[in-house]
Amino acid sequence: MNTLIIARFMSLLLFVTFPLCGQPTGKGDRITGPNFATRSPVLGRHGMVATSHPLATQIALDILRQGGTAVDAAIAANAALGVVEPNNGGIGGDLFALVWSAKDHKLYGLNASGRSPGSLTYSALRTALGNRTQIPLYGPLSVSVPGAVDGWFTLHQRFGKLPVRTLLAPSIRYAREGVPVPQVIAYSWQVAAARLAASEDIVQEFDNFRRTFLINGKAPVEGQVFSNPDLAVTYEKIAAGGRDAFYKGNLAEAMDRYARRAGLYLRKADLAACKSTWVEPVSVNYRGYDVFELPPNGQGIAVLQMLNLLEGYDLKSLGHNSADYLHLLVEAKKLAFEDRARYYADPEFSNLPVSGLLSRDYAANRRKLIDPKKAAERLDAGDPALRTGDTVYLTVADEQGNMVSLIQSNMLEFGSGMVPDGLGFVLHNRGTSFNLEAGHANVYAPAKRPFNTIIPGFVTKNGEPFLSFGVMGGAMQPQGHVQVLCNIIDFGMNVQEAGDAARFSHSGSSEPIGTVMTDGGKLALESGISADVRTELEKRGHHLATTDFFGGYQAIQWDPVNRIYRGATEMRKDGQAAGY
Repeated sequence: MNTLIIARFMSLLLFVTFPLCGQPTGKGDRITGPNFATRSPVLGRHGMVATSHPLATQIALDILRQGGTAVDAAIAANAALGVVEPNNGGIGGDLFALVWSAKDHKLYGLNASGRSPGSLTYSALRTALGNRTQIPLYGPLSVSVPGAVDGWFTLHQRFGKLPVRTLLAPSIRYAREGVPVPQVIAYSWQVAAARLAASEDIVQEFDNFRRTFLINGKAPVEGQVFSNPDLAVTYEKIAAGGRDAFYKGNLAEAMDRYARRAGLYLRKADLAACKSTWVEPVSVNYRGYDVFELPPNGQGIAVLQMLNLLEGYDLKSLGHNSADYLHLLVEAKKLAFEDRARYYADPEFSNLPVSGLLSRDYAANRRKLIDPKKAAERLDAGDPALRTGDTVYLTVADEQGNMVSLIQSNMLEFGSGMVPDGLGFVLHNRGTSFNLEAGHANVYAPAKRPFNTIIPGFVTKNGEPFLSFGVMGGAMQPQGHVQVLCNIIDFGMNVQEAGDAARFSHSGSSEPIGTVMTDGGKLALESGISADVRTELEKRGHHLATTDFFGGYQAIQWDPVNRIYRGATEMRKDGQAAGY
């Protein structure tokens, strides 16, 4: 499969693992618990935060200590990540959230993803594309309306307490004075910047990116201090003027002027029309745990479809990360992703068969297609009617028992590469996720939400909150959700161990943009999976890959017995979990 297509949905970058010549490569030993775990879970009684950057975690924790709600702290952390991890998130992108309200004893879902430009018709898009068969990954045609800021204010209106100016103040200070860039972010920043510099689709607009996100023409290295004074001013305008400053005021006018100059179809009217949607989360019960995801246009129900398929097997008896176990998970992923490729889209434009896709009868029928000894090379989507008719993730919990699972993204790292003049953020490229086949559920249309990969997760048990979690990274996200949940539910791992355990990542499935799996795809395995397992998987027809991205995990678990929170963040990111 074309590597650009893989990049759309599999990862924000590809990691290659090399031995460190002349340096120790062995891992130290823990005094208790499994040796693969990097640390113990973080415990706290009054509040807990887990994000992919320590400064964002500390900002959120400070907001909780000031009396802010979990939503207040989540907004503050998300704003901070736009400063300290701008490659993966920012106000030029989309947002999804699941919020557990202790007062209402209810889980709420928010879809804050933006829509395509209203003035760009399907025929005009095809004309602009020329002989291209897909929307390019970068540049003007890849941009859809950014929904994140509207998501902040929609969440805050319902669940916030402290003023938004208080929530943005720490990020404004850090953007102006600068922050040191940590190891993983620096590495991925360098990879993404090189990729954008080589793209012909943004060559005319790369100067804005260079001025905003490079230091003396180069991506920052670990420890180098990065500042973004333009973003500080933008945040100040949002803090003073609220949501309308971004979607109707001076910032919207600046984006409109830039779009007209740079050839984008985005207009002030598109920004003004942006509106987040409260949606009902969907769920399945997996071995006594109710697992919740958001419905399409996101890909969350792929998690639920995979769990339905896997519930028919005694996974624990197979052994964790055994060949039998991994084979079943990969084959379940392939089946779910065929449905994802055909059916997942904006429900305002398609009659999506969500209830059919999540039914146990449907899962039972699809499960019959799994050969326990042979990897499938090509599959078709199912008939869910049954004839009957990558990203920043964070999670916060507060003293009142409210919990937030929030994910926000530029789509690919640094999104479209298009930086509006003087605003300090990049516009995302989620518009590249549309299909161009007439009649497809995800086919491009004006003012339509494209297929979206970012998904927050939440689990309840016996009607009470159990786990707020997410795994970043394109099409890795459903796979990561399922592996984490199986680690906890089937294998009894704690919340930290569940994220640290070695993972697989399968790429090359059929995609909502129109690509089709014909060769079974590629299977990447982390180094913690043994050589004999790799050999057995190859015998079953899996094509092993040597590079891939395995996501980034944060989680908060509620312990109803001790009445404490347990926080976790994995070693694949620069993150921190902290409580008090």
